[in-house]
Amino acid sequence: MSRRRRIDYKLLLLRDAHSCIRHKVNIIAIVLEFGPPKKSNGTDFCCILRLIDETHYKSGITVNVFTANADSLPCISAAGDIIHLCGVTLNTHLGEVNVVFYKNSSFALYKGKSDDGDFVPYQAYSKIFLRDEDKLRIVSLRKWLVDFHIPEDSSGFPMLKEIKEGHSNLACKILHCWEVERDQCVLFVWDGTDTPPNAISAILEDEIKSPLPLQLEPTMPRDLVCSFPTVGSILRIFFELPTRKDHLHALQVGTWVKFVNIRLSVCTGLWYGVFNSYTKLRYTTNEDRHIIERQRLYEERISLQSGRMPFGTIPQSIDSLSESLRITKVHADHVQHFTLMDVLTHSEVTARFNCVVRVVAAMPYQAEKLCFPAGGVYRMKLTLEDPTARIHAAVVGADGETLFDGYPGIENVRRKMNRLLGVTERGDGIVLKDYPRNPPWVSVCIISFYSDKTNLWRYRKFRVCDTKIVGDP
Repeated sequence: MSRRRRIDYKLLLLRDAHSCIRHKVNIIAIVLEFGPPKKSNGTDFCCILRLIDETHYKSGITVNVFTANADSLPCISAAGDIIHLCGVTLNTHLGEVNVVFYKNSSFALYKGKSDDGDFVPYQAYSKIFLRDEDKLRIVSLRKWLVDFHIPEDSSGFPMLKEIKEGHSNLACKILHCWEVERDQCVLFVWDGTDTPPNAISAILEDEIKSPLPLQLEPTMPRDLVCSFPTVGSILRIFFELPTRKDHLHALQVGTWVKFVNIRLSVCTGLWYGVFNSYTKLRYTTNEDRHIIERQRLYEERISLQSGRMPFGTIPQSIDSLSESLRITKVHADHVQHFTLMDVLTHSEVTARFNCVVRVVAAMPYQAEKLCFPAGGVYRMKLTLEDPTARIHAAVVGADGETLFDGYPGIENVRRKMNRLLGVTERGDGIVLKDYPRNPPWVSVCIISFYSDKTNLWRYRKFRVCDTKIVGDP
């Protein structure tokens, strides 16, 4: 069959798809969702799209695209773009109509938001001849897309503060896409809320040989870290399949996107997402209800004096802070709070911060080993966590005396350390080692300083000071 014959197939509206089963047709429609390229069960590569038009937009129709290599698959620049399919076949699967694109079909991709007279595709597979009715169809879809609002999804899009392990949908803002190594990228996303704190299953005795990581990705450049928001959790999303940057055009920095069926997991107490072969990107706009809601909540949050405190610890007023966080007391002349991301990115190396954190690890953690030499000076490294970051902070000398209220004895120090670390004890004081730890939120004062003036970022250090463990266990 000639290529000329291929463009003469019927131009089909999606509502009429059920009447053309096993026929070849042409389709011009909007890409609502699209997934990553992957290997098919045979020798081909494939990807899955979901298309809509003004005649069929509540659920859309699925397109399975098969080509000989991954480079030939549609590389969608943005959900909401327009695809022109020529010579595709309509089939049914589990009672639903779907479109199949084989290697002898053709496609072209056009910007969804563009001038009506722009008919130059940004990607094409095989040759497509645009007829006048095809151009009118593209113009019509672009006009319809301007006022189109996607119907509510019954599965919902939880905020990061509401996430649970398993597959979920997310509506987030893309902060950065970092190529850690060839074909391996990490996506950083954010919605202004805080991910829930997790229990820590790591064994305290393993902290020396296998310490809790500060992050799940390699150390990032300082200029990149400083470009991130300092309030709200930043979720790392890893790609299950090797992913080249040219397949990530739709993940543009600064844009809000919707992920459908992304897998959420926890590793060493840190949340992360996995973009797998079943994950899709969905078309959305800045006027989307979910996006507007997240932006409004974030603006309201940062307008509050207590807005930089983790969700779940924010008191009704600053005066009630001591009722919310009773384990420690900070001797400070101000009540402004900072996040750990504030601490990491502060423009001045030497500074002082009041933070609300969890102590997720300590080295050493045993009361009898906290002084060096024995009975002398306190010396300890804490791993502190809040929804924005993890850091190491030292407790040395007089700062340890303040934290433990002098030298109250090994048993009292042990009880205080167990409270900080969320260690579960029986009524008789015996530690239940097989129980995950759930460290409480505590107030601490952190001082940043440098140990080498030649590289203030690399040698920026932190210590806990003017903080006291108070009250009884």
